[in-house]
Amino acid sequence: MIEQLIAAAREGVEDRRAQTSQAELESSLHSRGDDRPFNEALVRPGLSVIAEFKRRSPSAGEISAAASVADRVGAYERGGAAALSVLTDETHFGGSLDDLRAARAASSLPILRKDFIVDAYQLFEAAAGGADAVLLIVAALGDEALREMYEGARGLDLDCLVEVHDGEELERALRLDADVIGINNRNLDDGTVDVATTYELMPDVPAGKTVVAESGISTRAELEELERVGVDAVLIGSALMSSADPEALTRELTGVDESTREHHLP
Repeated sequence: MIEQLIAAAREGVEDRRAQTSQAELESSLHSRGDDRPFNEALVRPGLSVIAEFKRRSPSAGEISAAASVADRVGAYERGGAAALSVLTDETHFGGSLDDLRAARAASSLPILRKDFIVDAYQLFEAAAGGADAVLLIVAALGDEALREMYEGARGLDLDCLVEVHDGEELERALRLDADVIGINNRNLDDGTVDVATTYELMPDVPAGKTVVAESGISTRAELEELERVGVDAVLIGSALMSSADPEALTRELTGVDESTREHHLP
């Protein structure tokens, strides 16, 4: 599966590069707007929720094809989410850079551009589109390319969520000295999900690293257990996108009630 995702990402880059040059993207960076540190949002007291916007996925199929970016991210913010994740992959997730820009305009939260980053061009797209961070998937990049993407992102003032899903990938991320490690409970080769992955890898993550658990998480009880073992944040997509009341579910997951809502409003 991951080879197909990477191939589609490379094809998408070439199509977009033919329409907009990297030089054009660079020239637009001056209008990026306010600074919203993504990493800092993940280490505030309590377990932080990164709430995701995506219309579909290879594993779940259509989730919420007609969802409004502005409505959904507004609900996430009112519910107490610490940050947003926006899928920009079009082929498999139905996303776009327009979704990223719409989320930026509709929310004051820091935003992760979630995509298969395989080319430095995508880093400039992310920065120009209003992202505050990018996802770097260790399984999708060789060591040299991973370091180039990491350093390139930091040079554009983009934080990085470096994603792993097994011990070997974790070792590679640690050699990179990544600040924020994402442990994906989904195996990108076969699509299966096992939340035990996070628990298995946590003891090998050095103190001082920020850890984000991804995939297969949908209840407050699961968040509390993850927090107990030292996880700093969780990334939740499908459960929120399929909810009829995403604000209420976000509030339930974050533990934000009516008396504290005002602290999370812009």
